Amino acid sequence: MHNYLTQATLLFALAAPAAGLTGCCAREGAAAEGFDAARYVNPFIGASTSTAAAGVYHGLGKTFPGATTPFGMVQVSPNTITGGDNSPGYSYEHATIEGFAFTQMNGVGWFGELGNLLVMPTTGPLQKIAGKEDGSIAGYRSHYDKTTETARAGYYAADLTDYGIRVESSATPHCGILRFTFPENDLSRIQIDLARRVGGTSERQYVEVIDDRTIAGWMKCTPATGGWGNGEGHADYTIYFYAQLSEPMRQHGFWSADIPDTWVRKKDEVVSIPYLQRVAQAPVVTGERQIEGKHIGFYTEFPTREGQQVEFKAGISFVDMEGARKNFEAEIASKTFDEVAGEAYAQWNRELNRIRIEGGTDEEKTIFYTALYHTMIDPRIYTDTDGRYMGADGKPRSTEGRFTKRTVFSGWDVFRSQMPLQTIINPELVDDLLASLTTMAQESGREYFERWEIVNAYSGCMLGNPALSVLADAYAKGIRGYDVERAYRYAVNTSRLFGNDSLGYTPSDLCISHTLEYAYTDWCVSQLAARLGKTEDAKAFAQKSRAYRNIFDREKGWFRPRRADGSWAPWPENARTTEWYGCIESTPYQQGWFVPHDVEGMVELMGGREAVLADLNEFFEKAPADMHWNAYYNHANEPVHLVPFLFNRLGEPWSTQRWTRFICRQAYADKVEGIVGNEDAGQMSAWYVLAAAGIHPACPGDTRMEITSPVFDRIEFRLDPRYAQGGTFAVVAHGNSPENIYIQRAVLNGEELAASHIDFAQIAAGGTLELYMGPEPNRQWGIDKPTER
Repeated sequence: MHNYLTQATLLFALAAPAAGLTGCCAREGAAAEGFDAARYVNPFIGASTSTAAAGVYHGLGKTFPGATTPFGMVQVSPNTITGGDNSPGYSYEHATIEGFAFTQMNGVGWFGELGNLLVMPTTGPLQKIAGKEDGSIAGYRSHYDKTTETARAGYYAADLTDYGIRVESSATPHCGILRFTFPENDLSRIQIDLARRVGGTSERQYVEVIDDRTIAGWMKCTPATGGWGNGEGHADYTIYFYAQLSEPMRQHGFWSADIPDTWVRKKDEVVSIPYLQRVAQAPVVTGERQIEGKHIGFYTEFPTREGQQVEFKAGISFVDMEGARKNFEAEIASKTFDEVAGEAYAQWNRELNRIRIEGGTDEEKTIFYTALYHTMIDPRIYTDTDGRYMGADGKPRSTEGRFTKRTVFSGWDVFRSQMPLQTIINPELVDDLLASLTTMAQESGREYFERWEIVNAYSGCMLGNPALSVLADAYAKGIRGYDVERAYRYAVNTSRLFGNDSLGYTPSDLCISHTLEYAYTDWCVSQLAARLGKTEDAKAFAQKSRAYRNIFDREKGWFRPRRADGSWAPWPENARTTEWYGCIESTPYQQGWFVPHDVEGMVELMGGREAVLADLNEFFEKAPADMHWNAYYNHANEPVHLVPFLFNRLGEPWSTQRWTRFICRQAYADKVEGIVGNEDAGQMSAWYVLAAAGIHPACPGDTRMEITSPVFDRIEFRLDPRYAQGGTFAVVAHGNSPENIYIQRAVLNGEELAASHIDFAQIAAGGTLELYMGPEPNRQWGIDKPTER
């Protein structure tokens, strides 16, 4: 049984210092906002990489349960596995922990990245490798007591049963802290695997002893030694740290493995028995103050009495060791563990209170606020406390106070729900992201936008031009705190480099996905151009946005991959439901609905409104009730996330209401398996937050927001006065219940609303949208101007 902060445990957590959360700080954080939203966060939701539980190669949520702060650089989390496709380094079903890393990714695939600075408390003889959970090779990893495993916003704890050590973690934005409660032992230890990296290893490492309590160093990670995409994602960074222990280092040492230059050091190789044996045989070095090598570790040993607590604090930086030290001194140097944990909890409360809900069950509140929590991990801070960051040209740069440099833009995923959510509750973050992507394009000399950015890498992960969607959507909503003209120029460059220009479609193994997604983002550029007064560009890109029509086979009645010579690719049996047939991680049936910018044109190609509605209803009816991976409505992956809102556009809004409530109920739960697919840097959770709130875009870049059936009785968005005139915007569902899921009528700011949508400007102006709910559809409401073609 895992533990998280419920109403029943709140008083204990606030009262017991041993639980790692002092009462005053947490109470002040909750009281300051008037509502303790953080108590509903369960970080174990989604914390599994299990393919067996998911029934598919992608696994489940892939979230991490450890401690972090909103959009923080640091995530101090338990790691249970290295190698494979285990991006968070943790999966709930594992029985052992190999250490606690200070950086983690949130809910992504492609083998992951980060997982740096792996710290582990041990006792007894020194072991230099973590070993394997199956026992095939021994190491310092430890079993842990699941009944003691606890996680809440800004805090994690577990008891390591092999050593009798309790471990607790917390974080500040740039720093992390671990508190170890040791047993009585003459040979207790804290050891650090400096080579550790999720999905591979760091290429070289360095560590030095500054004084009897302080160490500092770095880990250089390159594509040659795995990481993102097992090296194919081009992640190339150095992470620096500055760390202090509360216990003097009276005895310390290092180990350094001699890894032959000819050895491959990627995700599979570094967990192979020969590689682990090589590291296990590494000589121990004592009497030195510093060491550098290919695979090094550090340890300090000391006797402990029963219940003795030792704290390990570290600041990190992607710029240099001086940056790590400054971050340390600015945020954590003088603070105790309890102070850090209390402040982290208070930070989460402030951020989570951007949306307040009333009604619903405790389970639904936990799902909602944990989802909101997961939308506040990325894009994370990449700027040091002094404003410096590592530029895309490999040189330290400064934001000069103009913006916060951010990283981890999972573009193909997050343009659909995550970034539209942030335009409402955190527009400054959207400004930051666009400034970050624009400066990256400028500093790198590439002058185009990357689709999946991590630590300045043009990773090439997935497809499409999602940054163009985020840019057009932000500008349309008045979010413009970046170099707009430069961003526009880079958007045009991006479309010309990656788009349908050559043939009017993109011939490839993923022709349908490429062509449809490029067509949509070309429409986004046309909208941006029109708003900037660039009339000719607007016309040209609007024409390009019709490219989707060039791969629609009227004989087959659906989109079909097309070759460079204009001929059609062979049409297999069950083509529409064949995964990877012309589509990325999807079937043509799933990808083919993605023409959000021209629903009327799509409907005309597909045979008209009635035919489309019949097909669309079948698409949902054939999906399994558990919403796990399937060939129909597959909520476990992003290509279908806008499809439920098509019913609104087709004049059948009651079906949008029906299916969004169904998805909220079936695809999300308060359990480890509570996210049916990869969290994908906040996208899966952002979809829930918006749908459960009763509003969601159908076409980012268009300011129209679709209205659907809220899960809760009242949802209040707190608006940023620097971007929006209104103080708050609320959605109120009168008579809402699990049975009353259909909207009977709507009132916006006291006026009857006949449409099944509102404009973003009406949200930004503040006010209240009242929905009157009932058990049966009202087929007369919300059917304004349905698509008839």
